[in-house]
Amino acid sequence: MNGNKVKYDAADLERLAREVMVAAGLEREKAVVVAHGLLEGDLMGASTHGLALLQGYVEELENGEMTATGDPEVLRDFGATALWDGHYLPGVWLTRQAGLEASRRAVKFGIGLVTIRRSHHIACLGHYLLAAVERGDIMLIYSSDPSDSHVAPYGGVSALMTPNPIAVGIPAEPWPILLDASTSITTAGLCERSHREGKRLPGKWLLTPAGELSDDPAVFGPTQGGTILPVGGLDHGHKGYGLSLMVEALTQGLSGFGRPEKPTTWGAAVTVQVIRPEAFLPMEEFRAQVDWLVSACLNGDKRPGADEIVVPGQREMIRRDAALRSGLTLYPGVDESLAVLAGRYGLPMPTPIEVERKEE
Repeated sequence: MNGNKVKYDAADLERLAREVMVAAGLEREKAVVVAHGLLEGDLMGASTHGLALLQGYVEELENGEMTATGDPEVLRDFGATALWDGHYLPGVWLTRQAGLEASRRAVKFGIGLVTIRRSHHIACLGHYLLAAVERGDIMLIYSSDPSDSHVAPYGGVSALMTPNPIAVGIPAEPWPILLDASTSITTAGLCERSHREGKRLPGKWLLTPAGELSDDPAVFGPTQGGTILPVGGLDHGHKGYGLSLMVEALTQGLSGFGRPEKPTTWGAAVTVQVIRPEAFLPMEEFRAQVDWLVSACLNGDKRPGADEIVVPGQREMIRRDAALRSGLTLYPGVDESLAVLAGRYGLPMPTPIEVERKEE
C-alpha cells in the first residue's frame, strides 16, 4: 500500500492461510495446525519462516511434493523413543504431533524422543516450544534438510550442510527461555531475501568460492558457489561446525535417511526431545534453580551501551503479545503474496484493522 504499514488481525490471517491450504488439497485438521504455525512465525518475528512460506507450501501441495493426507508410519518404538517416517507430510503438523507424542512418553519415562525421517519443511522452530513450557516440559528440537546444502565445514569452501537449527524451551519466570538458533551465522532465507531486495547482510557472514569473507548475498547459492559461515565465523567456526555435525547426526543419523540417499524433495529430518523435570525432582525445586538464574541474568550489571539484558525468547514474546493485542504488520510483500493466493482460490483477503501512513 504505497509504503504504508498495514496491520491485520492475527486470527484473520490464520483463517486465510488455513482456507488456502484446504483449497490446495490439505486435510483440514493439518491445515489448522500449519496455518497456526506459520502465523506464529510472524508473531515471533521470524518473518522468513512465517506466512512468507505459504506460497511455497501451496506449490508443494499442488505438485505433490508435500503429502496432503495420512499419518506418519511408525518404524520403531522403543518405549521412551520412536522413529517415524513422515512420508513428506506437512512438517509443521508432523513436528507438533511428535512433540505431543514425546511429551506423553516423558510422563511415563521422564524423557520422550521422536525422530522423523522424510518430513516436509517445519517452519519456525521456536513456536513449538510455547505449548511445551506451558505444560511444564523442557523441549529440544533439532532439524536439518538432507536435500539441500548451504554451509561448508570449518576450513572448507564447498557447501555440505544446511543451517541446522537447534531450539530449546525451558519453563521459567518471569520469562520462559525460548532459544531458536541456527548453527550457521544466518539462514538461507535471509540471504535469499536480502539478495532479492538488493541489500547487504549486516556482517561478513558468507564465504565466496575462493574462501574470502563477504557481506554480499549475491555470492551465495549453488550457482554462485558461496556458502554461509558456521556460527562463530572464522574465529570460532569450529564450534558452529561441530554443533551442525551434531544436529545432522541426531536427525539424519538417528532417522537412517539423509545425504547418502541424495533426496531431492524440500524437507527435513527432525528430532524432538521432551524432558519432564518432575521425573528428577519436585517442580518447585527445578523452578527455584532456573528462576534464580533468569532473575540473575535480567538484573545483572549491564555493559556500557546496553539498554537491557534479556533472556532468549523474551523479545519474541513481547512482540507476539503486542501483535495479538493490536494487530500484526507483515513483512513487505507478504500481504501481496497472500492476496494472490486468496484470489486464486476465491477467498476474501482480510481487511486491515489499521493503516499507519508513511511520512512523506
